[in-house]
Amino acid sequence: MATTEDRRETDSGIEIKPVYGKEDAPGELEPPGEFPYTRGPYPDMYRGRPWTIRQYAGFGSAEETNQRFRYLLDRGQTGLSVAFDLPTQLGYDSDDPRAEGEVGRTGVAIDALADMELLFDGIPLKDVSTSMKASYSKAMTSRPLGCDRPCPGRTPRRRPARRLPPRSLRSRRSARRRAGTRRLRPAGSAPPRRHPPERAHAWRTPC
Repeated sequence: MATTEDRRETDSGIEIKPVYGKEDAPGELEPPGEFPYTRGPYPDMYRGRPWTIRQYAGFGSAEETNQRFRYLLDRGQTGLSVAFDLPTQLGYDSDDPRAEGEVGRTGVAIDALADMELLFDGIPLKDVSTSMKASYSKAMTSRPLGCDRPCPGRTPRRRPARRLPPRSLRSRRSARRRAGTRRLRPAGSAPPRRHPPERAHAWRTPC
């Protein structure tokens, strides 16, 4: 929003008045729930249906989280928000070595369509509002719900982890940077070895 001392504008250059009254409305406004819905999409708005409040929950296995969901619904909860564990959010299976110690800790572990079926077993999805609070897992968890075809392309290779030099060497480099000096290579010595371009960028495999 552009702002000056006596004028305010939107990003589109439309001036914003300090106060708006009924004379600023373009003619007669339609009732709520009628096109073009300037007064709301529903006739009674949130007097007829309050805001949806979902309980954020998820831990352990799909069966354990399903029991927790049933417990919440039996006590008046009207919406559910699924919490996934970190391996699920990062796309790892629960039996992957890199997922050791993290399965089911910060949320529920979901590895396949069968887990999603167990997670919502016996829960009336037509009446209960649900959401999935994890950006990385939306593609993986929504695919079992609506698609059974394999993803085209191939999985890109992961970039190898960066190996840091020893602490003593890092300290010497930091000291040289602070002092504004740089170690010079002795005359006649070979330059440092570099990876060829085809190897340096091998991890950038397109999907």
